[in-house]
Amino acid sequence: MNWIIQLFQGDSVAHTVLIISAVAAVGLAIGTLKIKGIGLGIAGVLFSGLAFGHFGVTISAPVLDFAREFGLILFVYTIGMQVGPGFFASLRRQGLPLNLMAAAIVLLGAGLTIAIVKVGGVPMAAAVGLFSGATTNTPSLGAAQEAIKSLAHAAPDAAIMPGLGYAVAYPFGIIGIILSMLLLRAIFRIDLKKENADLLARQVASIPKLTNLTLIVTNPNVEGVRVDQLPSIHGTGIVVSRLKHDDRVAVARPEDVIHVGDTLHAVGPAGALDEFRTAVGQVSRVDLRSLKCDVVMRRVIVTKKTILGKSLGELNLPAKHEVAVTRVTRAEVELSATPDQRLQFGDMVVLVGQPGDIDNASRELGNSVKQLNHTELIPVFIGIGLGILVGSLPIAFPGIPAPVKLGLAGGPLIVAIILSRIGRIGRLLWYMPNNANFAIREIGIVLFLSCVGLHAGEKFVATLVHGDGVKWMFMAALITVVPLMLAGLFARVFLKTNYVTICGLLAGSMTDPPALAFANAVSGSDAPSVSYATVYPLTMLLRVICAQILVLIFL
Repeated sequence: MNWIIQLFQGDSVAHTVLIISAVAAVGLAIGTLKIKGIGLGIAGVLFSGLAFGHFGVTISAPVLDFAREFGLILFVYTIGMQVGPGFFASLRRQGLPLNLMAAAIVLLGAGLTIAIVKVGGVPMAAAVGLFSGATTNTPSLGAAQEAIKSLAHAAPDAAIMPGLGYAVAYPFGIIGIILSMLLLRAIFRIDLKKENADLLARQVASIPKLTNLTLIVTNPNVEGVRVDQLPSIHGTGIVVSRLKHDDRVAVARPEDVIHVGDTLHAVGPAGALDEFRTAVGQVSRVDLRSLKCDVVMRRVIVTKKTILGKSLGELNLPAKHEVAVTRVTRAEVELSATPDQRLQFGDMVVLVGQPGDIDNASRELGNSVKQLNHTELIPVFIGIGLGILVGSLPIAFPGIPAPVKLGLAGGPLIVAIILSRIGRIGRLLWYMPNNANFAIREIGIVLFLSCVGLHAGEKFVATLVHGDGVKWMFMAALITVVPLMLAGLFARVFLKTNYVTICGLLAGSMTDPPALAFANAVSGSDAPSVSYATVYPLTMLLRVICAQILVLIFL
């Protein structure tokens, strides 16, 4: 039995892996426990780590730092890859309101920090650490410490104080965000299934819904007009897929000439189709799709790298393969098959034509399910490396003694969002299958939380029971909870913001990956990740700047 004791007390690779595995397994088990339907979820790993660390079961500091930061990088990078394709559309829809609320949360926290210095008697050197820990923002802690070192009049031990305040505040910083989410859910009696359904409905409503229409040409003004020159067709997203002339149904080609009495089948947004019907003729009683003919419809997956980023107009499938492209489905959203619609990896394209022609078009598009489920690892590591470079880039601001950096969390997140939106650069494909993304993401956040708990657990209880630890923790709790609750109540009551979006906002305003993981787990979707990524860059910048301003003005 001595070998087991030595294994737990040693400093070997086996010891490190064993401890992290034990913390993760116990924490995940804790997270599955629920009281009245509410559980800690992934945050249970943090509590497990605190318990192990408190009893002296930990790992070496260098290895712990590496595992913690690498886990964080994996988590935020996969989040960016997941939300990237829809991020910019979301930013246009709700970016300004969400960022204003996130900025308000940061500024309220800074105001409370000043208040606890003036009223609570907490030294500013410690208070700025409470500000960083209560908001789980490590870059702002580093910025505050650098700012203190730049002050000639600062006391010799002043640079140590922010770290102590951060250590006291950080555990409740994570817990406080989660508690705020749960409290808002209880106050408004949130039905998560309904919230998810409402959010999905709003997203779908923002995109014109595609529908079908079969028309008989009755307008003499379109006699002899080509299909691609029909009125109300350009720029509206309408595609004519089938044409019936003299009892023969065929694929509608752009150069086909229309005659009165012909029957057309068109696909497009409902409103545009109404205008098209008015300009062309009247609704047919017979749907062309129901007639027996050689023309079929088939869904094809875009997987061929050489065509990624190209538009449907550039591919010109109707001319090359005698098929019509009627719609494109991306992330479960149907898009109009307009000539300027650019294809991304994993898009589902609906083709109409004869079986042989569709087979030829399918080969050009790829249509490989095996390729769809394959994870390209070279782009993953290149993307992470680029994210580290971007996160390490110093950004100087006038009057701020230390440059601002996005850090190991901000850089990979922003790079992943951009790369997933681009889709492909040369032979590099910036795509990750959902199952691989989820697995890497979960491993990353478990590593991060395990190491955070192990690191804080050793001194957590001692800090609380000695000196001003309890007082500092209470002050930090105010910095965490008060701004979050005020912003959450305002967003729900006055702006009627969806609860799932609010959860992402709260996690993003605190730049807190564990809270985001909890929000994703509770909501059962990745929807919080979108609002998280929307506010993260501005919030990170504001927190770093606020920490330095607090030091420069009030220390």
